[in-house]
Amino acid sequence: MFGSIGNLGDMARLFKDAGKLKERMEVLQEQLGDTVVEGSAGGGMVKARANGRQEIVSVEIDKEIATSADTEMLQDLVVAACNAALERSKEMLSGEFAKLTGGLGINIPGIM
Repeated sequence: MFGSIGNLGDMARLFKDAGKLKERMEVLQEQLGDTVVEGSAGGGMVKARANGRQEIVSVEIDKEIATSADTEMLQDLVVAACNAALERSKEMLSGEFAKLTGGLGINIPGIM
């Protein structure tokens, strides 16, 4: 009815491996939290940096565009640069987690 006892051993090993994987992922996430990536817009006139915790840590606006651009255009460039930085951060996390999980395609809610 429930299959062989060997299947229970496989399930126990799966849960044990999942626990180890979770611990390694938490350590990796902490390490990547301090890694910073950059996104830009307007040909590099606006740059944003994000860390592995998906936080924008800085925005840099070229002085030339800051004085000559209209406010709405500048706001759009800042948003675009921030979105590019966050996308690069997600790609970095996704790539590192794929290495950790052996490319199993596991989606971790709240991380990616």
